[in-house]
Amino acid sequence: MKKLGLGVLGLGEGRSIISAAVNSTLWDVVQICDINEQLGRERCREFDLDCFTSSFDILLANKDIDVVGIYTPDHLHAEHVIRALRAGKHVICTKPFLNELSRAVEVLAVQNETGKHIMVGQSTRFFAPFNRQREHFLTGEFGKLVTIEAAYHADHRWFLEKPWAKEKAFKWLFGALSHPADLIRWYVSDVDEVMGYSSLSENGRAGGLKNHDTFHFILKSASGRIARVSGAYSGPTVPAQRDSGMTCILRCDKGASQADYHELRYSWKLGTQSIIERFEGEEDHYFRFEGNSHHAGEYQNYIEYFARCLAEGKTPKPDATEGVVTIALLEAMEESCARGVPVKIKEVLVRHGLDGLLKADNP
Repeated sequence: MKKLGLGVLGLGEGRSIISAAVNSTLWDVVQICDINEQLGRERCREFDLDCFTSSFDILLANKDIDVVGIYTPDHLHAEHVIRALRAGKHVICTKPFLNELSRAVEVLAVQNETGKHIMVGQSTRFFAPFNRQREHFLTGEFGKLVTIEAAYHADHRWFLEKPWAKEKAFKWLFGALSHPADLIRWYVSDVDEVMGYSSLSENGRAGGLKNHDTFHFILKSASGRIARVSGAYSGPTVPAQRDSGMTCILRCDKGASQADYHELRYSWKLGTQSIIERFEGEEDHYFRFEGNSHHAGEYQNYIEYFARCLAEGKTPKPDATEGVVTIALLEAMEESCARGVPVKIKEVLVRHGLDGLLKADNP
C-alpha cells in the first residue's frame, strides 16, 4: 500500500494522531498546524518533525497531503471539514463530528460534490475490548440483542484548564456523551426516540462550566428495543476495580458481554461459561503518554483502518451520514432535557432539512 500523507489541524488532541501516524507504516506526517506556535514547536521536538505551520491555508495547499485530521474545538469542526473537502482532501474528524446541525446539510453537500471520504474518529470502537465485543457479537453466539447499556463517567475537571472549555459553545453532552451514544448506535442503528434528564453539578459550576455535566437517558428504537446512556464529568469516580470509566454492556437472549475502558478488559457469559479476557501487553500501544488521557493506540488503529478502506475502495465507518445522525441523537437528548418530554430523532433531522437520513444511515 502507498503511504498516505497526513496533515493535522489542532495539536492538543492532535498529539494522539501524530503519534499514531509516526508509528504507522501506512502514513507519513506531512504537515501539522495550530494557531499556537509554541505548541507547534513542542510537537515538532516531541516527534522529531520539521513541518509546522500556523496557516491552515498553507496546509490545505500542500499537494503531498491526502488526508486532513481535524482536532480543533468542537464548534469549529464544520468550517474546517468543509475547507478541507474543498481543498481536495479526505477528512478524519474527531468526535463530536459537529457541535450542532445548522451546517450539516452544507457539509454533506460538499462531501457529495468532492467525492472525498469523511470518517468520524469515534475512537472507542477501536479500543481492543470494544472491538473484541463487536466481533464476538457478530458471530451470533449471543443470539438476539435484548438491550444495551453504555456509560462514560470521568473526573474531567482538569479539562477546564483549556480556556475554550469554559465557553458557551462547549458541551459535555457532545464532547463526551458522544462516546456511549455512538456505542449504542453501533448496535441499534434505528434509535428513534430519547427521554432524559441532565444537570450542572456544583463542581462544574465552580469550575466555570456553562452547560450541564451530568446525564441519564433512556433510548427507544423503531424496532422496540430500549437502551440506556449515562455520563458525569465533574466529580470523583469509583475505583477502577469496581467501575470502569467507560463501559458497554450487551444483554442478549443467549448471553451477555461487557467491554471496559481503560482496563483493557472484556467479560462475557454464554451458558455455563463465564470468561474475563484481558489484553495483556497492549498498554504501551494504547497509552503512550499522560496516563489514560491520550489513548493514541486507538487513533493508530482507526487511521490504519481508514487507510485500508481507501485502498480497498470501501467507505470508512462511522462516515459523515452516521456522524450526522449521532449528532441528531445528541440534539434530541439536549431538547428532551430542556423540555422534559421524549423527543423523536426524526423531528430533529426534519427541522434541519435532513429528511430521509435515518433511512439512509446504516452503521
